[in-house]
Amino acid sequence: MRILGIDPGLRLTGFGVIDVQGSRLQYVSSGTIKVPTELGLEQRLRVILENIGEVIQATAPQVAAIEKVFVNANPHSTLLLGQARGAALCALALADLPVHEYTALQIKKTVTGQGHAAKEQIQLMVKHLLQLNGTPAPDAADALACAISHAQFAPVLRQLEQHAELTGARRIRGGRLIR
Repeated sequence: MRILGIDPGLRLTGFGVIDVQGSRLQYVSSGTIKVPTELGLEQRLRVILENIGEVIQATAPQVAAIEKVFVNANPHSTLLLGQARGAALCALALADLPVHEYTALQIKKTVTGQGHAAKEQIQLMVKHLLQLNGTPAPDAADALACAISHAQFAPVLRQLEQHAELTGARRIRGGRLIR
């Protein structure tokens, strides 16, 4: 399975692509989309949309994982981040990729073992888990961590889907299954 991870941002959007074979993770590509701050909002969102589309075209992922927006002290910043995330989600939708969403807490806990890890810890663990020669940039590392998180959760999600099919259950909000 090839996974595209995205760490959305209006100034910097990180992306990371990994291949998963069993429990083995292999680095494919990563980087940071630098969005020119002098552009108007609509043009900045277009840069994110088009660049994510180019990454998808170049790497051919089968699934995407994206970080959920958290609400912080500044509602305006949260709204702008949500718009950047929306542009990335549109690129994923245009490519017909299945999308899975993870909170920053879930990603940090999956990759480092603690939910409040510093960016440097995430960078070091991503470097270690993917056996990279160098340390990835912070936003690229966050995107790779998002992809790694999905690689860890995917088998559980697959089992839930199989269980649902066998029992006739259907998924409701929060991932719980009902009959």
